[in-house]
Amino acid sequence: MSSTALSQFLPAPAVVPVLDPGFRPAALATRSFRTAATVPVTLALEQADGSVFHHAFQVLDASHPAAAVANDFFVERLAKFLLWAWGGFRIHVAGPVALADSLRRHYSDTAVGRFDSEIIGQRIYDRPIEVVHAGSPADLPAPRSNTAPLGRHWNGCRIGFDLGGSDRKVAAVIDGRCVFSEEIVWDPYFQPDPQYHFDGIMDSLRRAAAHLPRVDGIGGSAAGVYVNNRVKVASLFRGVPKELFDSRVKDLFLDLRRAWNGIPFDVVNDGEVTALAASMSLGCNSVLGIALGTSTAAGFVTAEGNITTWLNELAFNPVDYRHQAPPDEWSGDGGCGVQYFSQQAVGRLIPASGLPIAGTLPLPEQLKAVQAAMASGDERAARIYRTLGTYLGYGLAYYADFYAFRNVLILGRVTSGPGGDLMLGAAREVLDREFPALSAATAFHIPDEKDKRHGQAVAAASLPVVS
Repeated sequence: MSSTALSQFLPAPAVVPVLDPGFRPAALATRSFRTAATVPVTLALEQADGSVFHHAFQVLDASHPAAAVANDFFVERLAKFLLWAWGGFRIHVAGPVALADSLRRHYSDTAVGRFDSEIIGQRIYDRPIEVVHAGSPADLPAPRSNTAPLGRHWNGCRIGFDLGGSDRKVAAVIDGRCVFSEEIVWDPYFQPDPQYHFDGIMDSLRRAAAHLPRVDGIGGSAAGVYVNNRVKVASLFRGVPKELFDSRVKDLFLDLRRAWNGIPFDVVNDGEVTALAASMSLGCNSVLGIALGTSTAAGFVTAEGNITTWLNELAFNPVDYRHQAPPDEWSGDGGCGVQYFSQQAVGRLIPASGLPIAGTLPLPEQLKAVQAAMASGDERAARIYRTLGTYLGYGLAYYADFYAFRNVLILGRVTSGPGGDLMLGAAREVLDREFPALSAATAFHIPDEKDKRHGQAVAAASLPVVS
C-alpha cells in the first residue's frame, strides 16, 4: 500500500489526542474520501439465517490518480467494519468488478484477511468468507433483518454472570432486586485446559447461589459469539487447543446447565448485555452500549427495544486509518478498536504519559495504578483519559454511519473512577467541534460505580425465561 497516495484522505483531527498525535480517525478519513468519490458501490452482507444488510457509498473514478490504491484500501476497511459489526459470510459487491476481485484476494492472500475469513466465516458461519460480484444494486439480494427482544425477565431467584478477560462477575437477584454481587480476578485468556474455565464459572455460580433460597434460572454475559448457548468463537478460550475447543469448549455452557439440573440457562455476547443493561438503566432505546474492559464489548438496542442479528464485535473494527497503526495482538491488524477502548489502550498509552508504571505488570494492575494516579490528581493519568476520550469521540462519529443511536452508555473497568467522566468530556469536545449535528442528537450516559462494574452481571440475570 502506498501511504503517499492515501495521505490526502487522512486529515489530522481538530482535537488531537494529547498522547497520540499521529492518530488519523476513520471518521475523518471516510468523510474526506467521500468528497472526492463519485462512483456508486453497494456492499450487501448475507448471513446464514437469510438476513441481508446493505451499505451504499462511493469510490474514486478510475481516472483519479489515487484510485488504484485508495479504492481498494477504503473498500477493504469498510468491509472489515461491516463484517465485525454486522456479520455475514457472503459479501456481495455491486460496483466495479476490480473491487470485488481485490477484496476476494484480500481474504485469501493476506494474513489479516485470512484471520477474518477463519473467525467470521469458518468459526461463526461454518464456511469461508465469499465475495460475489453483482452487476448493479438491482442484482443484490433484497435487504432483510430479524430482530428479537432480549432479557428483561425478573421473576424468581436468578444468577447472572459476566465473564471478562481479567475478572468474572456474578450477581444474585430476587424478583429484580440484587442481593449479592462480587467480582473475582482470573486469567482465562491463555489457559490451555478448559477445566480452568468450567471450575471458575462454577465457583462464581455457587457463591451467588449461597445468597438465594433457590436458583430458578442463570443468565450469562461473555465475550464472543454464542448460538443456542454453544460457543462459536470467544477470546476467553484463546489458549485452548482446537481439538479441546471442539470437544470441551463448544458445549461448555450446556455442560454447566446440566450441572444445574437443566434449569433455564442462557448465555449471550457481552456486547448485547451491555446494550441491554444500558437500555434498562436508562429507560430508553436506540442505545449503543460500549464496555471498556480487557477488550471492547458493544451492543445495540433498536428504537423498538430489540436486538438484531448483528455481531457488534467493535474490538476488531478499524477506527484509526494511519499507516502502521497500533496492531491488535490477536489478528495483527492495525488501528482496531481494542487498542483504543480497553485496558490494552491504557497500557499502550502509559509510556507516553510518563507515569512510572512497569510494562511488565499485568494489564489490570497497570490500570489500577493509572486509576490511583488519577484519583490523586496526577495530570499524567488525566492525559491518558483525555486521549481515550478523544478516541471515543471520533469512534462514535464513525459508528454513527452504521448505528442509529441516540443514547450512548459507556461502562467497564476502564471507566471506573474520575477518569470515566473525563473521558466523556473529551469525547463530547470532539463531537461539538467536528460533528455538531451528531453531538446535538446524542445523549451520553455513564452509570454509577457499582453498575459500571456489575451492571452487566445483573442484566444477564434477566436473560432466561422462568415460568
